[in-house]
Amino acid sequence: MINTKIYKSVYTLAEKLMDADKKGNKQAFDTHYAELKAICIDNENTNKDHPEQWETLADFTEELEDALAGYEKALEKAVAINSKDHMASIAFSMAILQIELGQTDAAINNLQAAKISANKIEDREFKVEIDELLAKLLAD
Repeated sequence: MINTKIYKSVYTLAEKLMDADKKGNKQAFDTHYAELKAICIDNENTNKDHPEQWETLADFTEELEDALAGYEKALEKAVAINSKDHMASIAFSMAILQIELGQTDAAINNLQAAKISANKIEDREFKVEIDELLAKLLAD
């Protein structure tokens, strides 16, 4: 379970990052990104470490290769606590980036992993989204 105070600060920073991005305010974006990264680093390998903060950081990482590395770190944290929701969403996000990078086989592997993790979660729409993308890649 993620610490409530950390969750709120990560969520607030995510909103500020989206707002700065929408307004094209690179300076504000970079400042908020640095704050989010500091939270992740400060909490790493403590009892406050949680995949959600790393996943959020990766969501806002602009360089695709760096974002993928961030998602991999988030996935390790999710696997460590056996959080099926996070394992599915992180693997799905990784697959999206891998498709953009032309890494189709890796994307298929992550979608298959996401599908397995998503078996245990409630979100039916997300399960359908995983299945559809996986079917599309396997058909190509």
